[in-house]
Amino acid sequence: MVLTDYYTEDEAGLRFTRQQASLFAKEIAGDFNPLHNQDAKLFCVPGDLLFAVTLAKYGLSQKMCFTFSGMVGDGTPLQYQEQTEHELRLVDGQEKNCLQIERHGQISHDSTLIKDFTRRYVEFSGKNFLQVLVPLMSQEGVMINPDRPLVIYQQMSIDLQRLDIEHPSLELTDTITNIEGKKGDVRMRFCLKSGSQVVGEGEKRMALRGIREFDQADMNRMVESYIGYQRAHSA
Repeated sequence: MVLTDYYTEDEAGLRFTRQQASLFAKEIAGDFNPLHNQDAKLFCVPGDLLFAVTLAKYGLSQKMCFTFSGMVGDGTPLQYQEQTEHELRLVDGQEKNCLQIERHGQISHDSTLIKDFTRRYVEFSGKNFLQVLVPLMSQEGVMINPDRPLVIYQQMSIDLQRLDIEHPSLELTDTITNIEGKKGDVRMRFCLKSGSQVVGEGEKRMALRGIREFDQADMNRMVESYIGYQRAHSA
C-alpha cells in the first residue's frame, strides 16, 4: 500500500479526489459502501482513509480515539490543527471540524508497524457490512433503507498495552446495538493481537439511518447490490 496514491497535499492542505477515495475503499479496505462510489450523488471520503493518513503523519499512539463530525466531500482542502499535546483536529477551509483525534501514551513512528497496523484495521473495518451489520439487522428485525443505504462511521478507539507489535491482527469480540425509531447505532468491540497474543482492545461505532422493519426480499436485494459492486470492481 502506497498511501500517497490516495490523497494529494500542497500548501492548501490535504485533498481527496473521488477516484482516490473510492479506490482506497475498494482496493485497500474492501469496502463497497455506495457512499464511496465515484458516481455517488451523496459521496464521502472513507473514514478509514482519514484514519490511515493521520497515523502516517502523527504516528500510532497507545491510546487513540477518532471522532468523525461530518462527511468529507471530494476536493475539500483539509488542514490538521494541533490543539494540545493530546488533541488534533482535521478541519476544512471554514474551520469546520471534520475529525477530532485524542491520543495518549507512548507513540511509535515505525513505518512498518504503522503500515501493517493500518492495513489490518481497514481490512477489518471494511468487512463490517456483510459480516457484521447484515446478521445484526436480521437478528434485530430491522434494516436500513435498501434504496438509500446510509451507514455513517462515527467513532473508533484503540487501547494498546504496548507498541512492540509484530504481525498485528484484529478479531471481533462483541457487538452492541441500540435502535430508536428510524435511527440506531452499532458498536463493534475487537481485540488487537501481536501474533497470537492479545495486546489491546478497541471499538468502532457506526450510525444507521432510515431504519425500517426487516424485509427479507429487500435485504436480499441490498446484499445482492453490494456484492454486485464487488464483482464489478473485480472484473
